[in-house]
Amino acid sequence: MSPLASRRITLRGLVTWPAVFAFAALSLLSSYAPAQQDVSEFEKRLARISEEIRVLRIRIQDVRKRESELLSQLENIVLGRKLVRSELAALNLQSEKLNGELAATRERIAGLREKLRREQRSIEKTLVTLYKYGRFDFLQFLLQAENMSAVFSESRHLTLLAGHQQDVIASYLKTMADLRTAEADQEKKKAEVAGLIVESGRKRQELEAREAENRALVQQIRKNREKYEQALEEQKERARQLQTLMDRLSSQEIVLPFRFIPFYEKKGKLPWPISGKVITRFGVEPYLNTRTMNNGIEIAPPKDNIVVRAIHPGKVVYADYFQGYGNLLIIDHGMNYYSLYGHCDEFMVSKGDFVREEQPIAAAGDLGSLKGVSLYLEIRYKARPLDPLQWLKRR
Repeated sequence: MSPLASRRITLRGLVTWPAVFAFAALSLLSSYAPAQQDVSEFEKRLARISEEIRVLRIRIQDVRKRESELLSQLENIVLGRKLVRSELAALNLQSEKLNGELAATRERIAGLREKLRREQRSIEKTLVTLYKYGRFDFLQFLLQAENMSAVFSESRHLTLLAGHQQDVIASYLKTMADLRTAEADQEKKKAEVAGLIVESGRKRQELEAREAENRALVQQIRKNREKYEQALEEQKERARQLQTLMDRLSSQEIVLPFRFIPFYEKKGKLPWPISGKVITRFGVEPYLNTRTMNNGIEIAPPKDNIVVRAIHPGKVVYADYFQGYGNLLIIDHGMNYYSLYGHCDEFMVSKGDFVREEQPIAAAGDLGSLKGVSLYLEIRYKARPLDPLQWLKRR
């Protein structure tokens, strides 16, 4: 090799020399630990959804024990649909988290590649400086590593430059290791996101199938007098169970810890819990040559406004699933007055919460309903049902 050729060594020739870099690369990789993202908020949200999924599965098992009942068949379908929605929400949350991590990884890869370019330029400048120093043939320096100490002793400046070069090369190797790790992590996250997309698509198809099954069963019950009468008898039993609950609650009257206008003074002035059309009225109502006694009213809201609001200040004394009424909220307004909100899709408050008038408390749903998405509203005094339309504002 000519002297000119020997002086044209570049970084590419240097970093592929296996005897020099293999050990350094392995050492740096073993000490590298990627920074962990703060995922506490995602974990909290995912934990809430996971708990909801667990409760729904228990309820579905309970309902399946009474599959001979029409209302149980209906609730099994609706609970199953809600379960799929919760599973979809969990998948969407996981996708959101992964996409965030993927974006951060892509940004990190871009930064590592830029760092590699800077370190490469730094090493090349060091090599040029050593070459210009002219005290030795640099190729011979690499090939005769056993004479390294003797060569460095010739010049204090040359020793400093060589030491700096070793630090930069070590940093370069670490950056390369970091980049490989980040790229592998990126590919793994891409595969996970793709898997979640496929699973979400499958769950959406399952949801559509359950919704179609729900519509078909409701239509069958409403059009078939025999089935409708069976559903009414089952609903009467649920109403008796609700009466038992109200009797128990009314024996545990509370004192609200704030000033408020007594409920009885608001008769005819209470705000509506939700906008929409009244589809079931209080009292005896004929349908398919049968007579039904309703202890409350049902309101069908517009699709773009399903938020349920408290009609008066009070304390939430019940917030749970109640067969026949779906998710049921009961608010104690003091002085033995209560309001009940059934068919809720989800709650925005919990048992023990104090609420103000017109505070959002739930979202309307169709769990326990034969009328589709609606809100079931009762007003009671000492466990006795009252006509809500006499208490709500005229509109």
